Amino acid sequence: MPLPKVEDARKLNDDELSEQILAAKRELFDLRMQKGTRQLEKPHLFKHAKHRLAQLLTVERERQLKQGES
Repeated sequence: MPLPKVEDARKLNDDELSEQILAAKRELFDLRMQKGTRQLEKPHLFKHAKHRLAQLLTVERERQLKQGES
């Protein structure tokens, strides 16, 4: 499974972006819970979830900075 592309995050509107950020944080939490209870079978999902969250937060910050300039 390839890592998600940042262009996909940039296509989202602000509401969708916020929803995706919450979903990524929830997914990381669930993965941590599975790891803690030794039920995690696919540890590579951590990398994918962290990467996606970083992309989404980066796009959100870019938009905040762009609004600040105007």
